[in-house]
Amino acid sequence: MAKDPVRVLVTGAAGQIGYALVPMIARGIMLGPDQPVILHMLDIAPAAEALNGVKMELVDAAFPLLKGVVATTDAVEACTGVNVAVMVGGFPRKEGMERKDVMSKNVSIYKSQASALEKHAAANCKVLVVANPANTNALILKEFAPSIPEKNITCLTRLDHNRALGQVSERLSVQVSDVKNCIIWGNHSSSQYPDVNHATVKTPAGDKPVRELVADDQWLNTEFISTVQQRGAAIIKARKFSSALSAASSACDHIRDWVLGTPEGTWVSMGVYSDGSYNVPAGLIYSFPVTCKNGEWSIVQGLPIDEFSRKKLDLTAQELSEEKELAYSCLS
Repeated sequence: MAKDPVRVLVTGAAGQIGYALVPMIARGIMLGPDQPVILHMLDIAPAAEALNGVKMELVDAAFPLLKGVVATTDAVEACTGVNVAVMVGGFPRKEGMERKDVMSKNVSIYKSQASALEKHAAANCKVLVVANPANTNALILKEFAPSIPEKNITCLTRLDHNRALGQVSERLSVQVSDVKNCIIWGNHSSSQYPDVNHATVKTPAGDKPVRELVADDQWLNTEFISTVQQRGAAIIKARKFSSALSAASSACDHIRDWVLGTPEGTWVSMGVYSDGSYNVPAGLIYSFPVTCKNGEWSIVQGLPIDEFSRKKLDLTAQELSEEKELAYSCLS
C-alpha cells in the first residue's frame, strides 16, 4: 500500500547546502526509497528568483517520489503541515563581525521561525538545525517553540561524526562502512571533541578497537582531533565555499537514522537537549552518542570517560554555556 507523503521543510533552500540537499530528499535518501515526499522550500525575499529556479529544476528532474513542491518566502506557508524541518537558513558570519552581532542576527531569525513552526507544523514535527551556531540556534528555537517536545529539536553534528569515520578509514586504508562508533561530543565548532576510544573497525577476525589498529596515540590525541575540528575551514580554503555536499548528505543521515533507526550495535552523534548525562550541564544542546529506535533517540549510557576525554567534554560544554549566555543577552 502506498505511503502518505511526508512534508519536509528546508530553509535557506536556494543556498549551497539547500541546493545539494533537496535532490537527495526527493530521491529518497533521507526517508527511504518507498517514502513519497512533498518539499517545502523557504528562503529570504532577495533569493526568491533563485528559489523558483530550484523549483523548476526539481520539476525537470521528474523525481518519482516527489509529490509536490512549495517554494516560498513566507515562513507560515513554508511551515504549514511539515513533518520534518531542516533549518539550513541562517546569518553567516562576515569579515569584521563580532560574535555577538552574528548571534543577534541568528537569534532573531530562529525566534521568528520557531514561532511559525510551533503554530503551523504538524504534531510531532522533527527539527534539525544545520545553520551555525547550530547548537545555540537549536536552543533558541526550543525556547520559542515550547509546545514542540524538546526531544524533537536537534542540531547537526553528524557531519563531524562522518568526518571522524572518514579520517579513521583513510588512516587505516579500510572501507568507511567498516568503521563505527566514533563520537562527537559537544559543540559543532572547533571546540568539539572527536572521540575514538569506543570506536571499532570490522576485520576478518571480528571488530577491533580503532586505537589498537591505529597504534599511534600521539596522532589520535592530536592531529586526528584537530583535523576533524578544523575540517570545515580546510574545505573553505580549498573550495572557497563552505561544505555543502557533505553537510547535505550528513543531514540526510541524521534524519534517516532518527526516523528509521540505527543498526543494532551502532551509535551515531546528534546534538540533543542535555539531561545531565556524562555530567554535561542540563539545558544545553550538546552532541552525544545516541541510538535511535521507533523515531526516538536515546543517549548511549555508561561509556567510560578517561581524564583526557573529561577535560575535552568540559571545555566544549563551557563554550556552549558561554554561547547560551550570549544568545540570551541578545534577547534582553
